[in-house]
Amino acid sequence: MDSFDYIIVGAGSAGCVLANRLSADPNVKVCLIEAGKKDTSLMVKMPAGVGGLIKQPNDHNWGFFTEPQQHMENRRLYWPRGKGWGGSSSINGMVYIRGHAGDYDLWGQMGLKGWSYADVLPYFRRSESYEGGANDFHGGKGPLNVTESPMSSPLYQAFIDAGREAGYPVTEDFNGASQEGFGRYQRTIFKGGRWSASFAYLRPIEKERANLTILSTGVVTRVLIEKGKAVGVEVAEGKGRVARQIRADREVILSAGAVQSPQILQLSGVGDPDVLKRQGIETKVKSTGVGRNLQDHLDVTIIHDMVDPISAYSQQKGLKKLGVGLQYLYNQTGPGADNFLQAGAFISSRPGLSMPDIQLHLVNAIMMDHGNAAPEKDGYTVHACQLRPESKGSVLLASNDPFAHPAIDPNYLATEEDRRVMRESVKMVRDVTRQNALKAFTAGEIMPGASVKTDAEIDAFIRQKGETIYHPVGTVSMGATEASPVDGELRVRGVEGLRVVDASVMPTLVGGNTNAPTIMVAEKAADMILGKPAMAREEPALA
Repeated sequence: MDSFDYIIVGAGSAGCVLANRLSADPNVKVCLIEAGKKDTSLMVKMPAGVGGLIKQPNDHNWGFFTEPQQHMENRRLYWPRGKGWGGSSSINGMVYIRGHAGDYDLWGQMGLKGWSYADVLPYFRRSESYEGGANDFHGGKGPLNVTESPMSSPLYQAFIDAGREAGYPVTEDFNGASQEGFGRYQRTIFKGGRWSASFAYLRPIEKERANLTILSTGVVTRVLIEKGKAVGVEVAEGKGRVARQIRADREVILSAGAVQSPQILQLSGVGDPDVLKRQGIETKVKSTGVGRNLQDHLDVTIIHDMVDPISAYSQQKGLKKLGVGLQYLYNQTGPGADNFLQAGAFISSRPGLSMPDIQLHLVNAIMMDHGNAAPEKDGYTVHACQLRPESKGSVLLASNDPFAHPAIDPNYLATEEDRRVMRESVKMVRDVTRQNALKAFTAGEIMPGASVKTDAEIDAFIRQKGETIYHPVGTVSMGATEASPVDGELRVRGVEGLRVVDASVMPTLVGGNTNAPTIMVAEKAADMILGKPAMAREEPALA
């Protein structure tokens, strides 16, 4: 039976970080197990490939669906999640956002020592190589290349100018002293290519470290728990799904994400006894919080026709698509090197909030239904999502079959406050798009359309068209009390030698995209696992 010091389950954003940091010591044996394939596809490397990767299940996308959503016309919503090296960082929109400083200070106020903003900022900086160089907020020598959006279309600047005309501030750096306002996004795109966690952390070491074993297309079916200690995993490999066991002498670390980390725990007998009993699974550790506390950013799209043919559609339509591909293959430039998502905003739905509660993403293209229903014409899309929803859901076993998808129930729009914020987001976007700065670009609203005017009509539109914007967290949340599945060191309560390190441990959603925070969590966890002291706190001036 193969034996390692550490077994890491999942080569996503967190798993890639851990594989790099834990295997840096040549005397430590690390096994990284990933259910998907290596990220060799051109669609992964080429930023414009994001549209094809997200819109349907494929080798790099699990393509989950939720349970029918009670408050959204009983629709089953499509949930793309990354599969393969890099996980969701290999199929995401490549927007680099950390969230608001107040998000992490809230974690500290919840009793999670070492997770306040001043504690986590050093880990954000350690992970990052910012093209503007190191400063109080950014790192200059980390593995993750972060670049400023080039603002390659005049639409992006017009959007920022329209925000200013509507009375909002403009910020120079969403990840700096002040998040609130309109501005350009930073992106994980480097030299024309997607810079995923795999390219940042895993690819540079995969052939150089003999002490790192990477097992692709291996599905972990359960953690082996003996006498209260995690001693390894059972993994099914190949088309025949032949099961074998791999031992861990020090720790098993689940980094399978907010959907599959709680699934694996429950399959291993760690969870709510009532849920486990229904699936015929013996309870080894009672932990009713496993699979609960699911939080996600619900999103609506406000879509406009364009006056001039300057969107992604005209740049890539017909035979131009071949030219785009050839140009990208030749020198990694042109439309293929763009994510068409270069500007956005963080705004507040009402006065008196300490942090913005709405995020906007401007896409220089028409994007409906994750790209599956985009009409063949030029246009632009403003995504609006609520940053801190009150509604919480669950990821619970639907079967004891480890190859079956779990039951995902985000419970979207369960509270009046959530419905109010989403309604306001539509009104606020409409106000911005009516400003003079965007008049030269806008030929009319396609969705929701001029006929949708009243609050009731806007609410109906959100119920019918709202979708995830891909940020699930919280399903194995850390906390200061025994009620939380993991503690502040990310150790699973009740099981020695078992940790969870991914977005599932976040107790609350952060105000922004979740890839950068997931990488930060893994950077911090690596020090915890290796017994290193935490990095010194940093407290730069915030606006």
